[in-house]
Amino acid sequence: MTPEILAIEKVAEQLKNEGKNEEAIAKNIEILALDENFVRAHLALSVLYHKTEAHDKSVAHAEKAYQLEPDDFNAAALSVTYQRAFEGTRDPIYIQKAESVNTNMR
Repeated sequence: MTPEILAIEKVAEQLKNEGKNEEAIAKNIEILALDENFVRAHLALSVLYHKTEAHDKSVAHAEKAYQLEPDDFNAAALSVTYQRAFEGTRDPIYIQKAESVNTNMR
């Protein structure tokens, strides 16, 4: 990660803390334009898109983070993202996916 990415990430985090979700989304997208595999930006976007009720985008970024780094933390984050997407959409596919991730973590 470059100093430029870290500086943008810091601004994005501040914007998120101020409740400026759309601006924070834009900053994280800016990070991904510099490094499409920056996992923390994908995780941040997953959270931010959830807050803006863009559940498909939230899930896509959580899945990408897990694909890039398939560790327990990202698996748990993915499971929670699926559960939140289910709560927001009532689409049962998200519960099935959450259960699949949870089964693979055991």
